[in-house]
Amino acid sequence: MQKREALSTGRRRAAPSRSGPPWGAAQHTKWQAWGLKWIAACALGTAATAGWAQDQIKIADIVELSGGGASPGTYFRDGIKLAVNEINAAGGILGKKLTTTDMDTQTNPGVAKGLTQKVIDDGAFAIFGPVYSGSILVSMSESRRAEVPNWTGGEAAAITQQGNPYVFRTAFGQQFSFPKVAKYITSKFKTIAVIYQNNDFGKGGRDAIVKNLDGSATKIVAEISTDPGQVDFSSAVIRAKQANADAVFVYVTEEESARALREFRKQGWNKPIIGETTLTGQKVIELAGEAANGAFAHVGLTVDAPIPEMLAFKGKFYQAYKYIPDHNGIKGYMGVYTLKAAIEKAGKLDRKAVAQAMKGLTISAKKYPGVIMDVSFDDKGDLDRESFLVEVKNGRQVVVATLPPLGKK
Repeated sequence: MQKREALSTGRRRAAPSRSGPPWGAAQHTKWQAWGLKWIAACALGTAATAGWAQDQIKIADIVELSGGGASPGTYFRDGIKLAVNEINAAGGILGKKLTTTDMDTQTNPGVAKGLTQKVIDDGAFAIFGPVYSGSILVSMSESRRAEVPNWTGGEAAAITQQGNPYVFRTAFGQQFSFPKVAKYITSKFKTIAVIYQNNDFGKGGRDAIVKNLDGSATKIVAEISTDPGQVDFSSAVIRAKQANADAVFVYVTEEESARALREFRKQGWNKPIIGETTLTGQKVIELAGEAANGAFAHVGLTVDAPIPEMLAFKGKFYQAYKYIPDHNGIKGYMGVYTLKAAIEKAGKLDRKAVAQAMKGLTISAKKYPGVIMDVSFDDKGDLDRESFLVEVKNGRQVVVATLPPLGKK
């Protein structure tokens, strides 16, 4: 050790006796200026190379793959992957292929926020998810901070009421869907009981139905709160029966909807059960069995819609995954094609430009068959398009009416 230290010391060179360069000041200034130009040129060259080297567009799906939201999250993810595979097979977007990263929120808003931070750090160009309103309301602050476009399946009205210019829906917000279902209710019933879920999604729905029925001929005679993940709906159904309403409006998530329908059947309920998209989805029908028959809902999307592009999507999805998708699978699929339309409108891979391109964007299904139905976005990220009234008959959704976009005069 001592010998090594001595050898190292012996190799040290004496410090120069002067502090200036070994040439004249003018020559030093000339070389310094040339060096700065060379460094700047290298930096520009590196940036350009990095830009051209990005031959892939990274997107991340941050969805509920476990926990209470596993079914809708899985459908949403599989719809995304189907669209990505199709777009890549057709040459990508602006000549670049899409890549996806799957992230499981575990149906936990805190986890969703952390995963959003992670995919942003990993360079995601766009984010899809979460599906649950409670999670996107927490996580979207991160995508906004990083200026990353973020498509969500959440329906709570509050999502787009916070002025976030980077969040966009793949489904109706409650402010677009509830006027339609309320119109149906007021045309049929004088009294109604409301069962809702005690979270951002459910409370937003409760507020929306109350607002839209206020001043109408239909009176709400009971408001019954239930918990997320609730297993036993016997008490809720008993309270609805005691209210003696003409019908009941049920607004809870998919698995809870199936449990509620089974309990209504068990207790011999023989009045109309009405809801929104989550009441009559494919997973609900599978879980509720015969108890789902007769359930009536306004839905933004259904694979049984009488639209050739929708039927084609249903066939492609089944061929790829061997199961029938619900509205969440459609939302994930259409969302990616919406991204494609926005990028092509912007004309470049610039996240801020893409978010700006989404403002007031109308996408034609003729030009972009992947969106399946013509759709328009407003400056808040809300969408408007045709929708449907459906009734479950013999274990499947049957479309009984097609409704025009809410904004159509």
